[in-house]
Amino acid sequence: MAEVITELAAKMQNVVDALSREFASIRTGRATPALLDNIIVDYEGEAVPLRQLANITAPEASLIIIQPWDRNMVKSIEKAIFKANIGVSPTSDANLVRVAIPPLSEERRAELAKLLTGRVEDYRVMLRNLRRDAIGKMRKMERDKEISQDQLKNTTRQIDQLTNDFVDRVNQVGKDKEKEIKEI
Repeated sequence: MAEVITELAAKMQNVVDALSREFASIRTGRATPALLDNIIVDYEGEAVPLRQLANITAPEASLIIIQPWDRNMVKSIEKAIFKANIGVSPTSDANLVRVAIPPLSEERRAELAKLLTGRVEDYRVMLRNLRRDAIGKMRKMERDKEISQDQLKNTTRQIDQLTNDFVDRVNQVGKDKEKEIKEI
């Protein structure tokens, strides 16, 4: 029983971590290197994530600077950022790429908030599916006479409490990101 709960907690933590990573790549009014995490660059015929080709920093709230390790990659990186269609326009010189982050319009903020709400609900569903699977395992153990009905009830209560805790965490990640988006 303890194994099932430990495994469930680890899986649920992975769900929360995945949501945090996904939200890190959503553009707010503030520059963050995570905004470029999903950018793929064509490097000598191979599709390579941008962060493997360059040093990415955000020295100001509205600017990201990309310093490629190979100076010949500047144009390819600039092209990949344009292609990603993330609402920014990169500019380059011989050694680096600058990405200015424009402020978000009210309409775009509302759009992003709506998108966040939908994604948070998707992740809550993932948590509930993990809960259902764990309770299913426990019921099978009870049918196979590995545990008693009382143990099933106690474990189900623990699983429900764990699920509620992780749903609260997912909700908090969503609220934090929404607050960040609505900041001007």
